[in-house]
Amino acid sequence: MRSGSLIDGRSPRLARLTDPDRRKDDVPEDDAALSAEEELALARLALGEGDLRHAADHIAAALVRSPTLPEAHEALARLDAASGGDLDLFPLGQQAFVGAVVARAHLLAAAGRPAEGLDLLAAATGYAPAAPWAAVPWVTATDLPERLDPERTARILMQVCAAAPDPAPRRLREPLAPYLTLARNAITVHPAHPLLLGAASALARRLGEVTLAVTWATRGVRAQPTKLGEVWLGYAYRSAGRTGEALAALERAVALDPDDLAVYADIAGTLADNGRLDAALGWIDRALAKDPTFDCAVHTAHRLRYLRDGDVDHLVALADFVREHPDDTHEHGDLAECCRGRPWLGQVTPADDDFPSPDGPAPSAAAVRRLQHLAHPAWAHPPAAYDAAVGLATLDLADLLALLAHPPEAPATALGRVLGGQDPALWRRCAQVWACLGLLHHRTDEPWESSTRRRVLHELATDPGPAAEAALFALVTAAWVDPATRADVAAVVAGRLTEVASGTARRTPVAVSLAYLARATPALDPAARATADSLIAGAGGGPLRRLWRRLTALFRRG
Repeated sequence: MRSGSLIDGRSPRLARLTDPDRRKDDVPEDDAALSAEEELALARLALGEGDLRHAADHIAAALVRSPTLPEAHEALARLDAASGGDLDLFPLGQQAFVGAVVARAHLLAAAGRPAEGLDLLAAATGYAPAAPWAAVPWVTATDLPERLDPERTARILMQVCAAAPDPAPRRLREPLAPYLTLARNAITVHPAHPLLLGAASALARRLGEVTLAVTWATRGVRAQPTKLGEVWLGYAYRSAGRTGEALAALERAVALDPDDLAVYADIAGTLADNGRLDAALGWIDRALAKDPTFDCAVHTAHRLRYLRDGDVDHLVALADFVREHPDDTHEHGDLAECCRGRPWLGQVTPADDDFPSPDGPAPSAAAVRRLQHLAHPAWAHPPAAYDAAVGLATLDLADLLALLAHPPEAPATALGRVLGGQDPALWRRCAQVWACLGLLHHRTDEPWESSTRRRVLHELATDPGPAAEAALFALVTAAWVDPATRADVAAVVAGRLTEVASGTARRTPVAVSLAYLARATPALDPAARATADSLIAGAGGGPLRRLWRRLTALFRRG
């Protein structure tokens, strides 16, 4: 980690590779930070005084600010000469400063140990893939692969791939391009190495070089047919839109290794993406027959079954699986994908324009700030909304109720300004939704049946006031995260749905919104689900589609 500087008296700035409070795709910035040039000026001063430790601190900081700045690399070379190649000036550890990692990588390369240096650059890329850590001459030198074992190069490329989505967004393509140059140079030296060709194909695919990805993966399989090589070829074909060839390659991978159930899930996903849902479910059933708990198969199975019949209990079962298996091998997006853009599963519904004049005491300033920070018209899925609302857990009941009665002004963010200016009713709806989610975190030590949170939410949900739907959504969210509440919540939702469906409000937006809430409710009885389906079918859903298009545009601008 980086130590504090005695030259300027500043406290340490520890942009740690393992720091959970930092965004992985961004380099830390703050108003108090010095520029790269200022850091280098302090480094030169320290070098002149023989203070190598603090010179190293400032050089590492300069590399974070500007990874390719020639003056930073010149200063690093001076430090290397002055220290006799002392790598301990840039120590590694569980909380290593990313600038120290990068500086050490360059010193290792200069010392004739480029493979170790590339390992460290790839680690830095994993921490902050938008930074051009590898855009330096030694990484892209044509003779570098001659000094590297091709399998080691392949592993480094695979490490870089793990840091980049597939496909990578445009903002990541230029910072990652030096690794693709390394791959090209390595294949020139080792033109028939199957692992290298496959890993290079995976990187090319992520960076939009799909034709090259197919070419390299094909050559890799020809050099040596392996399960992994066929998977890489299948992915390359799939990115190229050659679905039949992609499926054939993935099925060859299964033949080579029938126990790799992740490939079954890949085949199922590819089939489903191309409208072959029954065939997709057949592959998933084959995987689950081998291992009913295999995470990729379970996630894919629940997603596909939901796509087949629209029954939210498939998604609830998936949420239960995620909660019961917190140590899955990797993150999955199936639940969020199914909930995205769907009323109440992933977003609010339009709100009525009428809102009564607030009464009662106003919320505290602290409560207002917390709600403004959290409130949003969309979420990944109900359990994610519940988790996010923990930021309101320390508010007392009076403040939470005051937030419902006095929804605060929209925050001064891009999204807040648009919502507050163009659709204040929608902002008030968001505020009430999150206040009710906050109520779910009130006195969670109390048993549900006799709890304050249940009593208050029940009262709000059965009251004709403007917070009723927000309270119902909070109850539905409780049912998602706690199976013990499901029968209670389903009964409340079904009763409210019956009242609306049998009254004059049947064809109003409130009825349609309530129907979508019912569709999102775990363990709802079939009769109530049929009523909800009938209400939605009669409404057409046009306003909700328009709302989502508007929200999507807001997210892109924000």
